[in-house]
Amino acid sequence: MHAPQTPPANPPPGKWRALWRAYPKTVVVLLLIVAATLAVDGALGARWWRYREETRRLRANMTDAERQQADLELATEQHQLRVTLELVRRQARGDRELHLAVSVDSGRMYLEREGVVLRTMDVRIGAERLVGAPPDTVRLAAPRGSRTITRVLSASDSWSVPQWVFEDRGLPVPASREVKGGLGKVGVVLSGGTLIYATPSSGPLADSTFTLPGSILMHAKDLAAIAPNLAPGLAVYFY
Repeated sequence: MHAPQTPPANPPPGKWRALWRAYPKTVVVLLLIVAATLAVDGALGARWWRYREETRRLRANMTDAERQQADLELATEQHQLRVTLELVRRQARGDRELHLAVSVDSGRMYLEREGVVLRTMDVRIGAERLVGAPPDTVRLAAPRGSRTITRVLSASDSWSVPQWVFEDRGLPVPASREVKGGLGKVGVVLSGGTLIYATPSSGPLADSTFTLPGSILMHAKDLAAIAPNLAPGLAVYFY
């Protein structure tokens, strides 16, 4: 009696040809996805390599004393940032008034009062980006420190969409950039220009895969749940 044969680890070439004949479009899509992934990985790898080589070149032109001073300054700046963020976190926990606290690195927002967490929400932080066209460019980064709410917009309120948003989204810039409900049913404007919003159903931000750089994207149900508590003057802590 013969032992059962183990199937080959990879299908024979004939199987691939049969798959191609049966599902040509699916195979093409899969190949395109693989090619796009490899292209993105290659671009990121090339950028990292250029950054490393530039850093190596700059450090090679420094004296030993200059390299030590640069390393010391970098370590000092990182330490100061950690201390500052820890102070902001403690300030949030000690605030006796109702407030919002956002842990930027973990992507969590908390509705708190007197150190008690009333609601925990997942959020998405818009990645740091250089926006606009030269010479009018602005670097938008994730907020840090304490802010306050300056405006709370409803679906019937208009939001003046920055011109770069239309350009970044590949949309024509309209004559009027005032978009009613542009931030969805509830939009929150903070001091410094940071926005808290949920994906609207229309307008240039009506894309759940896109997050405004330097702003906070929430689930609509979470934002609707805390909306009655949001008002100008409410503190928002980012750490």
